[in-house]
Amino acid sequence: MSVKSSLSKILRFASVCLLSTAIFFPLSAESKTITLGGKNGWNNLSYEKNIEYNKGKFGWECVELATNSRRETEYTDLLLDFEKASSTDKTGNYEILADGFTLSKKAKMGKKAGLSTSHTEGIKLKGKENTLFGSSGETGSFSIEFWLCPSISENGEIIFSWRSSRTIDEYVTYQMITASFFNNHLEWKFSNVFDGYKENNGELSLKSYRTIIPNTWAHHVISFDEQTGLIEYRIDGKIEDLKYATPTGHERGGSIYMPNLGVVAELELCPLFTGSIDDFRILRTNIDGIPSSQALRSFKALPKDDNLSQIAYDDYKLTGGRIESQPLQVNPGSVLESVDSLINTPKQTTVQLFVRGGDNYFTWTDTYPEWKSVNADGSVNGVRGQYFQVAADLYPDGNGKISPSITQIKLNYSETPLPLPPFKVSAKAGNGSVTLSWSHSLDDSVGGYYLYYGTRPGEYLGRGAIQGSSPVDAGNISTYTITGLKNGTLYYFAIATYSSIDKSFIGTLSNEVSARPLE
Repeated sequence: MSVKSSLSKILRFASVCLLSTAIFFPLSAESKTITLGGKNGWNNLSYEKNIEYNKGKFGWECVELATNSRRETEYTDLLLDFEKASSTDKTGNYEILADGFTLSKKAKMGKKAGLSTSHTEGIKLKGKENTLFGSSGETGSFSIEFWLCPSISENGEIIFSWRSSRTIDEYVTYQMITASFFNNHLEWKFSNVFDGYKENNGELSLKSYRTIIPNTWAHHVISFDEQTGLIEYRIDGKIEDLKYATPTGHERGGSIYMPNLGVVAELELCPLFTGSIDDFRILRTNIDGIPSSQALRSFKALPKDDNLSQIAYDDYKLTGGRIESQPLQVNPGSVLESVDSLINTPKQTTVQLFVRGGDNYFTWTDTYPEWKSVNADGSVNGVRGQYFQVAADLYPDGNGKISPSITQIKLNYSETPLPLPPFKVSAKAGNGSVTLSWSHSLDDSVGGYYLYYGTRPGEYLGRGAIQGSSPVDAGNISTYTITGLKNGTLYYFAIATYSSIDKSFIGTLSNEVSARPLE
């Protein structure tokens, strides 16, 4: 036997061995990773609660707890949170006529606060129709709240000012609502605002019991309750002063002197003030969150966290925050093995990670599939499927002053490769039909073949065949005739394999072939 003949036999034998190995030993699973956060950011989140973004490790964007900022609700009349480049009422109810504020990063809530100096004139606003200060007549219940950090607390510094007039018995009466400093205390004055109130020349005032400390943030709220006539002033949730707008000056005083505003006038915030202010908000509710009768004519429900008498004044909500990713698609049968994360947890703070997996995320609920907590070493057990989802709960320290942060989460999983397409495909035209033949895929994970067809190259959107629209499930065979096609029309075909594990697990398409049925 010649050397050449022997070498040929050896090569043929080696080829058979390799082919047998490919047929009887499926391709091994591949290790893959999905990254959330990191240098690519957090665009694949589907749910956030009490969360905001900041700069984390390596300068990447991180997720951390949002500060306990105020929000817009049905009964919010005005909200200035100072988070944008210029002051804006988030409700759209008030027009900013003048803005003398600059923005400060030393905020109490969110990332920015309004900064006023003695050289500025604060903010002037004009309310639209049906707003508290954009309408004339009775106001009903209302609350005005804000965070304040004065640089100084000198006499005459003004935080809030509204001046107007009202005609009573053909006489013009001037009206005024102000909040200003006097002897290191903040004093609210309502002049000729409460209809029928005559004492002290119609002026009703409330003053802080405590001394206002410069360079210290404090939460202020002044509120009126139309049901009882109670006007109360609180700082950091504690009552500083209260009075009743009733004839007796007590809760059970018969009639109630209702606030009645005259000519619509501009509202001024910090027209003479040096310091910072944050989350300035006007609500059409009393301090307990009960809406005014005027507000009830337009709105239906009240969110619970508008109860100002029970609001926590921590920097971060002690209940924490949560993120959830979108369902992240992988190949069917994939197994989640571990989770790596870049997490910063200062003392007393905590981050808890959860994962879950399944095949059809359209049937998922908040609790199904079951969320599984990630082990301390990052390992995961019993999570597999075509979709993975990750969640994280973030908790602050016990004083609500420090937040943890997450810069990156990596999901490490093993994925079965897509089944290989047939290597060779041919098409033979018939009368209203085309017969396709192909070589079986070398991948033993194949469960069958989908036949794609259409009338344009690369577009397999065919319809009208007796076997159904594209793609047609041919089963696990190697020749198939599609009938009911139009004679004279050129059809294009491609074949893809599907997995024996799940028909939705479809491999790549084969080379395209074409044929034209004829009579």
